[in-house]
Amino acid sequence: LFVSSRTENLLDTTTATSEVGWTSYPTSGWDEVSVLDDKKRLIRTFEVCNVNKPNQNNWLRTKFVERRGALRAHVRIKFSVRDCSSMRNVASTCKETFTLYYYEADSNSATLYSPAWRETPWQKVDTIAADESFSKVDNGGKVVKVNSKVRSFGPLAKRGFYLAFQDSGACISLIAIQVFFYKCPEVVQNFALFPTTFSGGEGTSLMEARGVCLANAEEVGGPVKLYCNGEGEWMVPIGRCGCQAGYNPTGDKSTCRACPVGTFKLHTGDSSCLSCPAQTRTTREGSTVCECQSGYYRAVSDPPDSPCTTTPSAPRDLSYDIIGPSILLKWRLPRDLGGRSDILFNIICKTCSARGCARCGEGVQFEPRQVGLEQPRVQVSSLVARVLYTFEVQAVNQVSEQSPFSPRFAAINVSSSHSVPSAVPIMHQVSRTVNSITLSWPQPDQPNGIILDYQLRYFDKSEAEEESFTLTSETNMATIPNLSPGRIYAFQVRARTEEGYGPYGGKMYFQTLIEGQRSEASHDHLPLIVGSILGALAFLVIVAVIIFAIMFKSKRRETPYTDRLQRYISSRGDQSPGLGVKYYIDPSTYEDPNEAIKEFTKEIDCAFVKIEEVIGAGEFGEVCRGRLKPPGKREFTVAIKTLKSGYTEPQRRGFLSEASIMGQFDHPNVIRLEGVVTKSRPVMILTEYMENGSLDSFLRQNEGQFSMIQLVGMLRGIGAGMKYLSDMNYVHRDLAARNILVNSNLVCKVSDFGLSRFLEDTASNPTYTGALGGKIPIRWTAPEAIQYRKFTSSSDVWSYGIVMWEVMSYGERPYWDMSNQDVINAIEQDYRLPPPPECPTTLHQLMLDCWLKDRTLRPKFDQIVSTLDKIIRNPAGLKTVGSSSSRPTQPLLSNSPPDFSTLSTVHEWLDALKMGRYKENFDTAEMTTFELVSRMTLEDIQDVGVMLAGHQKKILNSIQLMRVHLDQLDAIEV
Repeated sequence: LFVSSRTENLLDTTTATSEVGWTSYPTSGWDEVSVLDDKKRLIRTFEVCNVNKPNQNNWLRTKFVERRGALRAHVRIKFSVRDCSSMRNVASTCKETFTLYYYEADSNSATLYSPAWRETPWQKVDTIAADESFSKVDNGGKVVKVNSKVRSFGPLAKRGFYLAFQDSGACISLIAIQVFFYKCPEVVQNFALFPTTFSGGEGTSLMEARGVCLANAEEVGGPVKLYCNGEGEWMVPIGRCGCQAGYNPTGDKSTCRACPVGTFKLHTGDSSCLSCPAQTRTTREGSTVCECQSGYYRAVSDPPDSPCTTTPSAPRDLSYDIIGPSILLKWRLPRDLGGRSDILFNIICKTCSARGCARCGEGVQFEPRQVGLEQPRVQVSSLVARVLYTFEVQAVNQVSEQSPFSPRFAAINVSSSHSVPSAVPIMHQVSRTVNSITLSWPQPDQPNGIILDYQLRYFDKSEAEEESFTLTSETNMATIPNLSPGRIYAFQVRARTEEGYGPYGGKMYFQTLIEGQRSEASHDHLPLIVGSILGALAFLVIVAVIIFAIMFKSKRRETPYTDRLQRYISSRGDQSPGLGVKYYIDPSTYEDPNEAIKEFTKEIDCAFVKIEEVIGAGEFGEVCRGRLKPPGKREFTVAIKTLKSGYTEPQRRGFLSEASIMGQFDHPNVIRLEGVVTKSRPVMILTEYMENGSLDSFLRQNEGQFSMIQLVGMLRGIGAGMKYLSDMNYVHRDLAARNILVNSNLVCKVSDFGLSRFLEDTASNPTYTGALGGKIPIRWTAPEAIQYRKFTSSSDVWSYGIVMWEVMSYGERPYWDMSNQDVINAIEQDYRLPPPPECPTTLHQLMLDCWLKDRTLRPKFDQIVSTLDKIIRNPAGLKTVGSSSSRPTQPLLSNSPPDFSTLSTVHEWLDALKMGRYKENFDTAEMTTFELVSRMTLEDIQDVGVMLAGHQKKILNSIQLMRVHLDQLDAIEV
């Protein structure tokens, strides 16, 4: 607690060594004289002693006293008064008191006659009487008895004031006058700084002072206040500040110091920093949470201060027992549970033959289930006879999904020598009446023995499945009696052999006739596919009617944008185009952009939003971290973009345009829109909060901290997000590491969808004005997009290759300090970025594929993701590292064909084509001579393992040249 003086003087005669110069009236009244005090110092005093004359009215006025912000002034008067009884013949005229007055003014404007020498306009403070009076002075001339009185007055409102002393016939000496005021000095209390605060205008006033939290501290439980009383004392503390998360209070609790590396502090308060829990670390001071070490993770449900854990090892001692027609798989817990107790098991079933293994069909049954098993056992039934099965038992926990590696598993082969029949695939309606239905069905695909009979199970669709009935038939046809008219029933059938019943087939629904309808039969036992076709036709008719209605409605609204309609025929996003695929809709095609905002975003009440901290600035305003508390849901952290005040309507539309775009996307590697605030101020866009910020700065801050597989995992996430956007027919146009955000689990998400924005020139010079106008990020943009403004998914692939280079170089600037024009010229001459240090050859080759000049030869995003998945599953290929140079000195990708006269082996030929990655593939296929290679077709190239279309075309073109070369050699020999 740092405290300065509680008083400040406005006037003090004790310091005067020369004439004070106050005004007296009349001149025969007060006199200014010099006397020696008790310490033999010369001081100036004022005296009056006209006790012999009646009706005295002697005034003494000070100079103008500026109040300097004081609201109440205090006067300390030291004086002496002569005892009237000690003087003769003055009993009727002598007094022993005087009166104190004050007069407020905005300037030093007093004259000899103004203000007037009477009680009005002065304001009386008090009549001052002595506690002790004297009758004579000592031999040295010193007054023995000195009185001291303090009086106060206020509240003061003008610039300053005058004091006046009125004598009415006393013998008085004013020895010292001090005018001062009280103030509460600047103080640090509860990690908050309170400014100097003057006392109030009334003696009992309490003046409120708002505290400001010290550096690295913040308010806890509301505003921080103290109150200053009339005597300059702080009192009534309200609220407090506490050290922010990541900061530790010092011993004297006056400052907040950053937690050292290796420690953290999760919440605001006075608690101390804690050491990082197991398998975690920090890389900087002031950490709020400890990051997981490589290979360790936190589950979503784990608190942020918990230790990090890893995936379990493989289950142990996997075995099986044959139980009738089923097998019982059982195993022991993994030796290493990864530090967690929430272990579960998944079963993968494969059927194997000489041609390889494939996943089991849906007919195989698992009890209690196939995935998420809590106990180390599962019963498997409905196996096909004489088939070799392979069962893999995976051990997983809540952090397995965060690991880039597949779960560890134990495997066992099981040969099924006998089994129950497979499921009956389909049923047909033969005939129906108002109270019966006749059905038939084919034999199971895998009878696995002689079928003894069939069991039919059925129930009313509107009732619970538990209320079902069964019927046994020795043939593959049965009539189900005693049904209700016009009701829909669900039917299932299963077959039985000596080994037991097989599984029920899928449910199929048939309806009895309504009362009054004629009985009907399927004369030729038409297969169910006819009904399916009719149903499909009916469905198409309904869809056509809906589309027609929507188009008609659009015409009524007189809008030409009928192609904006999004149709979800299926909820699955992996269907073929036109069936269950969602396409991106450009908000700029809307006549009223506000309609796009309403259609693609969710309005959020601003009362549910709390802005906590400004973390950056955007084109339209500030970017903040905050909290969102939807009704009935838990509160969570969000990122908030705010629109600066004073915006125009076009700026508002441009700001919300990004939300209209973002609201159409739903993918784990694309930034998620939480909602918008448009009905109050400020206008806001709320997205999920990404703790680690932009990818480029995050990599620069953590250079060398990640394993190669972690970097590949980041690239895989970015690629998956771009594949999703590409499938939506969305072209990003500005894919770069700065526009990729990273969360606390190192999940990378594509962001920045403001297509209407223009990048501004900065010191890094990221843009270049092309011939067609507008600005584009040259270092990340494909040549055709720079030259012709041809933006496609293929141009995004080029940009993705640059992002790969940024990731592998830990945020290095592409093309270093080259100018934009130099970059354009270099790319035109087929220069390409070299591999960053320690970059695996396979990854740099994938970058080069992305940078092919012919955009039709570049890989698609699905091919990129597939390639990265293969690398992750087989990380051994990452060990091969190519040479790296700090600057490109020669073309790294040349379109000129190799000179076969200088080549002697297939390996040299592949190196000349920059296809050296496939050497082992050609050796395995025994394609070791030019003669054999020259006969290869496109199918042969694919069989060797060359899957990228660009590589296939490049090798095939070179093979054609190889054939020409070999033919020329043959002709020379002839």
